[in-house]
Amino acid sequence: MLERKVWHVLEAWKRGQRHKALMLTGARQIGKTTLVREFAKQHYARFAELNFLTDEHAADIFSGPLNAATIITNLTAYLRTPLEPGSTLILLDEIQECPRARTAIKFLVEDGRFDYIETGSLLGVRVRDVPSYPVGFEEQCRMYPMDFEEFCRANGVQDSTFDMLREHFTARRPVSDSVHRTMLQLFQVYMIVGGMPEVVQRYVDTHDVAQVVALQNDILDLYRLDIAKYAERSDRTKIRAIFDAIPSQLDDHNRRFILTSINANARQNRYANSFMWLADAGVALPCYNVQSPATPLTANEKRSLFKLFMGDTGLLCAETMDNAQFALLQGNLETNMGSITENVISQELTAQGFTPHYFDSKQYGEVDFLVQSGTRVIPVEVKSGNDWTKHKALDNVLHVQEWGLNEAYVLCKGNIVQDGSIIYLPLYMTMFLQPERLPDSMPFTVDLSALE
Repeated sequence: MLERKVWHVLEAWKRGQRHKALMLTGARQIGKTTLVREFAKQHYARFAELNFLTDEHAADIFSGPLNAATIITNLTAYLRTPLEPGSTLILLDEIQECPRARTAIKFLVEDGRFDYIETGSLLGVRVRDVPSYPVGFEEQCRMYPMDFEEFCRANGVQDSTFDMLREHFTARRPVSDSVHRTMLQLFQVYMIVGGMPEVVQRYVDTHDVAQVVALQNDILDLYRLDIAKYAERSDRTKIRAIFDAIPSQLDDHNRRFILTSINANARQNRYANSFMWLADAGVALPCYNVQSPATPLTANEKRSLFKLFMGDTGLLCAETMDNAQFALLQGNLETNMGSITENVISQELTAQGFTPHYFDSKQYGEVDFLVQSGTRVIPVEVKSGNDWTKHKALDNVLHVQEWGLNEAYVLCKGNIVQDGSIIYLPLYMTMFLQPERLPDSMPFTVDLSALE
């Protein structure tokens, strides 16, 4: 099985003292079900699976009273398999298809006999269907397509290589030319293959780009079918138009999504739900402009100005390259890779736990990304060409003292170089940019002696 970082989340969940159900969310085809099956194989004596999308009768288990005794009786009868208390994992797959099962989680967790993992691909767009949410009884985990590190591991890159690269990243010291060239080539392949696990596995098995593109087109067709099936009837045309327009909008000079390009009379308030549908389904990654590069970034958002990236860059390539992927990898094609490179960095930053924003003003220019790490805002510029030392907008914002921007990254094809507050990093080292994490424990006591 392909190695996934979220495996550690599952292990931590199983060790948890307050054992809630685990909810894995994310786009279709990113490997949620496969991951849970393998986890059950290694950590449980018994495993039971219900798929509410492929088994139309599975929802009948939850059609009666929503108490644990009734549900477990129905479940045992339906599955015709013994369920051992304390050593059984039950997977409720594609739970958005059975809203009553989501409500029942509260009673099943309180019962305590079994462990439960729920997976959902379109939970964000089916919120109104759930009668009552199991607040306090679910632990949420968002999954994404495979990031670049996971892709490298699937292709045989060893721990020692990652340790060496991380050491150079920390010390701001260039890596050897041979390693640098190899990692850049791997990153270019990753941009074309993307992180959908089935696609990655096909590439690992065959190294056939034609098969990769065929699978990617199948997934794109599945996403379009989901829009037709799950979106509100009044929104379907708008959502499909936005989804199909993502590549051309990213190809524009400023990457900003312009509504009037798909409908001359379009207004932001009428299309807001359509954009959020794609984001909630995990298909697209919105990146909002901010009024200033200051914390908290979310409080500075201009919701009417945004870029809309594809959730998986490989799928973006399948839509935009017109079967030119192999020629590009061979170096036989001059292609403007700016939009694709920016998309893959957005995907990487999101997978690492950031919520990327961007900054654009007439006075200072545009900075590709801003990310927040603790109380710091870090500008990130993305360069796909050979002019990565030219970044006027980045220089402008770094010189504004009131914003207090002490560090910035330029992600490029070059090796590691630090020039004052600007750190030039190879594109592949985006995998080492991670937000500051809260500690597991933060004890704090107020001294009340002055009140005595």
